[in-house]
Amino acid sequence: MPKVKTHSATKKRFKKVGNGTKVKRSKAYRRHLLTKKTRKRKRDLRGVAYVSKADEKIFKVLLPY
Repeated sequence: MPKVKTHSATKKRFKKVGNGTKVKRSKAYRRHLLTKKTRKRKRDLRGVAYVSKADEKIFKVLLPY
């Protein structure tokens, strides 16, 4: 059976967790216009977020390995 190609845009933005059950993502709203956002809000945007259960099946196809 041939290899499945990984989706390039997806591999740049998402990573699979060690056992492959979850998909990590970064949070939005942390790129620019940071002066008007509170220190607390920016700190909360720092952490890791996970893709929702509804979307996980899509990412399993886009990130096969």
